[in-house]
Amino acid sequence: MAKAFFRLQKFLRRTQFLLFFLTAAYLMAGSLLLLQRTRLVIQQGARGASANQVPERMPRAGMVEPRTLQNPRDSPRLLVGTDTLQEPALEQRYSPRWLVSRNSELRQLRRRWFHRFISDQEPVQTAGFKGMKHTAEHKGTYVGCFSDDSRERTLKGAVFYDLRKMTVSHCQEACAERAYSYAGLAYGAECYCGNKLPATAARAEECNSECKGEKGASCGGVNRLSVYSLEELRAAAGRRRNVIYRGCFRAPENLTDTFPASLIQPNLTVEMCSEFCSKKEFPLAVLRGQECYCGYRTGRFPLRAGAEGQRCADADSYCQVYQTPVQDTRCTDRKFLTTKSKVFVALSSFPGAGNTWARHLIEHATGYYTGSYYFDGALYNKGFKGEKDHWRSRRTICVKTHESGKTEIEMFDSAILLIRNPYKSLMAEFNRKYAGHLGYATDRTWKSKEWPEFVNSYASWWASHVLDWLKYGKRLLVIHYEELKQSLIPKLREMVEFLNMTVTEDRLLCVENNRDGNFKRSGAKQKDFEPFTQEMKDLINRYILTVDEALRGRNFTGLPREYVPR
Repeated sequence: MAKAFFRLQKFLRRTQFLLFFLTAAYLMAGSLLLLQRTRLVIQQGARGASANQVPERMPRAGMVEPRTLQNPRDSPRLLVGTDTLQEPALEQRYSPRWLVSRNSELRQLRRRWFHRFISDQEPVQTAGFKGMKHTAEHKGTYVGCFSDDSRERTLKGAVFYDLRKMTVSHCQEACAERAYSYAGLAYGAECYCGNKLPATAARAEECNSECKGEKGASCGGVNRLSVYSLEELRAAAGRRRNVIYRGCFRAPENLTDTFPASLIQPNLTVEMCSEFCSKKEFPLAVLRGQECYCGYRTGRFPLRAGAEGQRCADADSYCQVYQTPVQDTRCTDRKFLTTKSKVFVALSSFPGAGNTWARHLIEHATGYYTGSYYFDGALYNKGFKGEKDHWRSRRTICVKTHESGKTEIEMFDSAILLIRNPYKSLMAEFNRKYAGHLGYATDRTWKSKEWPEFVNSYASWWASHVLDWLKYGKRLLVIHYEELKQSLIPKLREMVEFLNMTVTEDRLLCVENNRDGNFKRSGAKQKDFEPFTQEMKDLINRYILTVDEALRGRNFTGLPREYVPR
């Protein structure tokens, strides 16, 4: 009995020791893991801070240090070490406080967005479908659920995307403003407009995607459209809609062959002709006497050589042309490349130089999406679907980048280098930084110390970006933003040919009809003060002269004369 008791006591002592040892080991392992994570965070913070410091070392005169940008919009590279260009002492001491590490910022942005995107993609269950709304809070009349074929889409008059805030009312109002009779929603975030109902009806429960911006509301489904009739909304929107007078033009020799639809009616008015063409989904309404014709801009009717308005009243060989609210849809369908591109092409620019606008033009001209080195959810929401695609997938026609430096440039086989007046670029990027893609920074922000710090940092980046691409780019096409605006079709044709694509003249004319896209600021907001001081102008003008000389040294056309200092 004593022996058995002794064995039990020995076993309990061993067990107690074992439990104590395991507890201690567990605590030590946890402490080591905590220390390791803390060290990693500190290292990442140090890297982010060091990436934003201005280098102390000065390269030899006339050369730009090939340092890689960590943040394309928020970490400017500096052009230093030239005899004529001296950076302000402010930058040599410290960087602007808003500069942060691009890698950590983009990782957080992508992680948050994709988490939200994946969670949003979960289809609404049929059990919850009964609670979805169709007409209770919407002015349009719900027609039903229809099948949607992306290759032969019926509602193709206009297309809108919003992966975060799409609502039924937003889609209805957007379509009604453009004189369409029907609005259809799909995938919870896509809006389509048109004047004809889809041919194939679907079961009501198949439209089971909840609107991204409206809980409980049905916004179609996978290849399914929730369709609404807009008759009441169209009547209200008709009072606000603008019909734009394009001018007086010589009529083509055979109007019936040139224009697909026509109407002959006594006492014909501009409103009657515009309404007729809008219902037919044509962007142009053409009047000659009591005759109304509907169609597009084409090679036979390009709308280039306008005539005096009096000729339209006196001669039958001239006609009046009006722009209807309907969108020209001949160039709006886009897709990814079916096979991987053999040539890796960059669309490179300094921030604020019109890269998004150039992407809009290229996508509509070629019919293929453009990619991006970064990810911008606002651009993706507005239809730039290449934003979500990996930038090295080679499924896009070209890739947006603001990067410079030898390594980043030599990754690409060729590049379109877009250059804009630095004064305009700096102001555009400052507006984007403090008010988004379409907003304007407040006067208070312009007059704060943020603006001079911004100019001191970013002006040199404008120059070094161009110089690096001229130095390391393998095959370049230089496009000046001002020339692209002034001569859209010739310059766009040049860009398309550089991308080894062929497009028709009619498609280019369609692009010109849709030239602004969704990211054009509404007019130039005039300021009652001059944002650039004389010191800023002296600095920027020296950079302009340096870039102009470098372009001519590479046998390119120099900068446009309107902003080269004399």
